Amino acid sequence: MKRLCIIALFATLVMGCTNTPKDLKFMSFNIRNGSQWAENEDGPYAWSQRKEAVVAMILKEAPDAIGMQEVLPHQFLYLDSALAGMYKGIGVGRDNGLPATDSTCDGEIMCIFYRIDRLELLDQHTYWLSETPDSVSFGWDAACRRTVTMGLFHDLMTDSNFAFLNTHLDHVGPVARRNSILELCTLSDTYPSRVILGGDMNSTLEDSIFLPLSAAKLISARDIADTTDNAITYNAFGKAEGKQIDHFFVRGWSKVPLFRTLDGDYDVPYISDHYPIITTLRY
Repeated sequence: MKRLCIIALFATLVMGCTNTPKDLKFMSFNIRNGSQWAENEDGPYAWSQRKEAVVAMILKEAPDAIGMQEVLPHQFLYLDSALAGMYKGIGVGRDNGLPATDSTCDGEIMCIFYRIDRLELLDQHTYWLSETPDSVSFGWDAACRRTVTMGLFHDLMTDSNFAFLNTHLDHVGPVARRNSILELCTLSDTYPSRVILGGDMNSTLEDSIFLPLSAAKLISARDIADTTDNAITYNAFGKAEGKQIDHFFVRGWSKVPLFRTLDGDYDVPYISDHYPIITTLRY
């Protein structure tokens, strides 16, 4: 009788563990564009010297979804091939709106790679951060065309949906950055209650441009995570003072167990001129 009670208790504990939803792990990473200009400018830090380390880092960290910035078409194709079987990527070129896999895709891609064993893509869309978001366009005083890639995902493990928004705000135009945040707030409201917005924002959290996010209940994961850090995210390959300009903002999740800046050793001097950031979210 005592043995049966122990077996029953063990079965109850196992069922309880099985029914506990697994946290989702997200990464945001500005990989530094691999243009010929950057290849010449960056020298030992160029994409050709880092690309294998980038793949190794992703496979080691194994996030469920990754939002990448500054990805040129040839970089996307390399990553798509290197990560095939585990991840699938989505996104379009910001300069002509064609899919990343199209041979004539042009411009940087705010792509999302997602684990195919955990997530199912339900919908995707790219908007331009401008007054005409459905068209290839510049926004306000921006120096570059800027986009946000939005993916609606179904979590196969927990039978739940969420939206992941990946973006890169302009590095020159303050009006563009401010108005882009307002646009992102509006776009996030078209998706389910569970949202994660990430990317290279080219602004620190103290900047007033982020105030509308609070009104939209999008809160900095760095600020509310159980375990977090205060590390810089932009390292400039060590050539200038670092900044904390890559962020995650979350809404509708019950808990943020972790936020971390991946500034460790990945067998190259710098994994990029930005460090990747990760966060884990719980339903």
